[in-house]
Amino acid sequence: MSTPAVTNLAVDDVFYFLSAHRSLKAAGIHSRLRLPASHPGFQAAAAQALARARADGIEQPVLMGAIPFDMDEPSELFIPSCHAFFDRAERLDAAARRAAAVGQAIAARSVPDEPAFKSAVGQAVSRLRQGELRKAVLSRVYEVDFAAPLAAERVFDALCAQNPGGYQFQLPLAEGGHLVGVSPELLLRRHGASVHTFPLAGSARRQADAAADQAAADALLRSAKDHYEHSLVIDDIRNLLAPHCAELSIPDAPSLLSTRAMWHLGTTIAGRLADPAMTALRLACLLHPTPAICGFPTAAARELIREIEPFQRGVFSGMVGWCDEEGDGEWAVTIRCATVDGSRARLFAGAGIVEASTPESEWAETQAKLATMLGAFGLSGQEAA
Repeated sequence: MSTPAVTNLAVDDVFYFLSAHRSLKAAGIHSRLRLPASHPGFQAAAAQALARARADGIEQPVLMGAIPFDMDEPSELFIPSCHAFFDRAERLDAAARRAAAVGQAIAARSVPDEPAFKSAVGQAVSRLRQGELRKAVLSRVYEVDFAAPLAAERVFDALCAQNPGGYQFQLPLAEGGHLVGVSPELLLRRHGASVHTFPLAGSARRQADAAADQAAADALLRSAKDHYEHSLVIDDIRNLLAPHCAELSIPDAPSLLSTRAMWHLGTTIAGRLADPAMTALRLACLLHPTPAICGFPTAAARELIREIEPFQRGVFSGMVGWCDEEGDGEWAVTIRCATVDGSRARLFAGAGIVEASTPESEWAETQAKLATMLGAFGLSGQEAA
C-alpha cells in the first residue's frame, strides 16, 4: 500500500510540529493511541502501534500528538496516514503571506478570575512556608468566545508569523478541535545516542522600550528568586537523566532566552545515552512533569494543584511532539498554547510559585505569558484582565 504525498492534501487537513532541528507535517489519522502514559503497558503499546502502521503499508511511521499534564488521563497521540520532514522556513514564509484576522471576540473570562488566582497563590505560599513544598506551579485558563467558528489553520498562521522561533504545533484532538501553540521549551530531543533538553524557569515580561527591556533581562539574571526556582528544575532533571547517560553536560549557570513576550532563564543540557533502548518517548515520560510546570517535590506539588486549581489542565503543560520506530523524536512542553473548538478558544498560562512569590507578581506573570496567544487571536493583554 502506498501513502499519499502530504503536499497533495488540502491545507486544513495538514498537522504540524515545527522546530529548528526537524519539522514534521502530516495528514490523516491511521490510528490513535489513547492509553494513559502512566499505564504500565503504554511504551509497549506505542511500539506496537508503530509496528502495525508499518505492516499496514505506512513507510517509516511516526507517533505524534500530545500527552496531558496528568499522565493518568488519556493520551492525545496518533499515527498519521502520511507524513514528511521538511524545512520549516517554507511553512513560516507561507504563514507570513497568509496571516489575517482570526475572528471577532464577543466574550471572555478567566478561570480562576484575578481575586481567586491571587488567593490561590497566597494559599500556595502558606504551604511553602510550612515546609511541605519548595515550588508549586499554578495556572489559569482564559476562555474566549468568537462570533463565528474559528479555523485552526488561520490561528496557526498568525502564531507562526508573529513567533517564528520555538516549537510551533497544530494537532487534532480526539474529541474535536485542535491544539495550537508555540512553545519556547524543549522537554527532550533524542537523535541516536544524543539527548538534549532545554528547561525554562524564571521569567520576566519584555518591555517595548529597548533600555527598559535590557534592564528587565539584567534584573532576571540577578534575581535570587528566579535562580532558586530554576535550580529546582535543573537538579531534578540531572537526577532523572544521569542514571541513563554515559555523559551529561550541564552548565553552571542559566542563560537568557527571549521570546516575543517574555525573557526566560534557560539551561542547555546535553548528554549521551548509556542504553540505546531508551527512546525519546520513554525519556520524555521520565522527565514529565518537570518542576518547571508542576513544582517540587513533584507528588506534593501535583496534589496541591489538584486541590487549588478549579479546572482540569488537560493537554496544557503536558508534552507535545513526535517519535519514530528508531526511538528518535522531539517533545516540547505544551505551553504558550490554546485549544480551538468551534467558536471557542481556551488559552492557558501558569506561574511558578516559591516562598518569595507575591500574588500580584504572579498574576502579572500569567498576564504576560498570555500575550503570545492573545496576539495570535488579534487580542491585546488588556482583555485577559
